[in-house]
Amino acid sequence: MTTRGAIIAASAALGLLLGAWGGGLLLFATQLDAGVAEAGTVTDAIVVLTGGSERLATGVTLLEAGKGGKLFVSGVHKGVDLPELLRLAHLPSAEQHCCIVLGHAADDTVGNAAETAAWMEAEHFHSLRLVTAAYHMRRALLEFRRAMPDAAIVAHPVFPDAFKREQWWRWPGTAHLLAVEYSKYLGALIRPVFQPKPPERKP
Repeated sequence: MTTRGAIIAASAALGLLLGAWGGGLLLFATQLDAGVAEAGTVTDAIVVLTGGSERLATGVTLLEAGKGGKLFVSGVHKGVDLPELLRLAHLPSAEQHCCIVLGHAADDTVGNAAETAAWMEAEHFHSLRLVTAAYHMRRALLEFRRAMPDAAIVAHPVFPDAFKREQWWRWPGTAHLLAVEYSKYLGALIRPVFQPKPPERKP
């Protein structure tokens, strides 16, 4: 193949990849959950992933409504206690402090899933309501189901005011956020292919 032919072939392949990525992004954006499918379901725990005050406010409201026995907040910065976390989120002091647990070990979504799985096992819990932003929910569910394949997980998406779900392509901030999150989701999907398999346990 000549140099010109190689350039044309590479350009065509790149165009196909970009087209597939763009089409997948459109599908990803249109399939965002518009609401909570199982609003009345009660679970053992409510799990909030840090990243926005709306998430924590929703988690506290769900706890006070009796939708879970305990509230676990994953990914809290080290050194931040519950009163400070509520203050930073502009929330009043929660009535059920004894039922709110903070996790400080996670730095990303994979860490959130691992941290929550360890806490769930220690508490002997088998179901949870997962609270995170709608654009983050699909990747969060993927990682949580990998970490806890036997747990029942109810998705509870939150829509921050800054996130413009309708006609998202007209809002540069929302479009960029969705593009980044979609790319991270694709990375999460293929990550197991590049991870070494754990050694088999001897009987």
